[in-house]
Amino acid sequence: MLKTTHDRGFRSLNTAYNQVFKANRLSLGLVLPIENYGMNPVPSMTMHLERVRLAERLGFAAIWLRDVPFNVPSFGDAGQCFDPFVYLGYLAAATDRIALGVASIILPLRHPAHVAKAAASADVLSGGRMLLGIASGDRPEEFPALNVPFTDRGAAFRESYDYIRRMGEHAPSFENRFGTPGGDIDMLPKPVAGQLPMLVTGGSQQDPDWIAQNADGWMTYPRNIRQQAEAIEAYRARIEASCEPDKPVMQPLYVDLQDNPDAPARPIHLGFSAGIHALRAYLKSVEAVGVNHVGLNLRFNQADTETTLKRLADELLPDFQS
Repeated sequence: MLKTTHDRGFRSLNTAYNQVFKANRLSLGLVLPIENYGMNPVPSMTMHLERVRLAERLGFAAIWLRDVPFNVPSFGDAGQCFDPFVYLGYLAAATDRIALGVASIILPLRHPAHVAKAAASADVLSGGRMLLGIASGDRPEEFPALNVPFTDRGAAFRESYDYIRRMGEHAPSFENRFGTPGGDIDMLPKPVAGQLPMLVTGGSQQDPDWIAQNADGWMTYPRNIRQQAEAIEAYRARIEASCEPDKPVMQPLYVDLQDNPDAPARPIHLGFSAGIHALRAYLKSVEAVGVNHVGLNLRFNQADTETTLKRLADELLPDFQS
């Protein structure tokens, strides 16, 4: 039997990090936009603010935006269309409690000074509700449009990460491919906890040891339960070997919730169509192997969106921490 529980708690960062991620517990969030747009790459954004507010009232722990600079036809998904940081500011003013996450900012496609300032601003304006997912990017078509070499994205990711971390210091002085702050200027505001929670997505072109040592958490993809358990055990073994405090793991899940509560699970893209009982059993199984948060994506959900949100809240949230 694989080892599945960990006695070490997570470090304390901002309000969002502390509320969403609990050792040996699973919380549930939602990926934006909260709507069924099926195979259409561009969502309607219908009722988008009303649904975010509903998700907050119902008790979901977090909402997750994506960074999609361009609508790439071969990829087939334009995300929530809006710039994530502009949208975060809008949602920060329209909500009070729910964590505001980005999964994930494509670091090589943005200057890290702009990412550091925008993310810290969203963190301060929301009262510490910002979770910054970061990635190296997986759409080669976007890189030439910004004159950024796709093959260099791993190195650019690491230096961007370093730059953002140093911006949490007072008047930092360092040399970096993105610039050379000389210690005589400073960036404001500073993150609420003095450090932005930065969660690395997948491999992001990095050595697994680097991710274990530097990230505040790991965003990975759905796998079968045994493979997921092995991946998480390997991740946490590297953290422990690095003498780092334990760190959370999260994953997305596409869900098509069936009216029949006993409907068995049927695979769909990165998730499944199922009744509430099979969905609960799956979520309990990923909780047992060490996943701390699941972002539910309703893109392929066939039922009415508001009805599905209320069913998920009534029939699932009581079984998981929020």
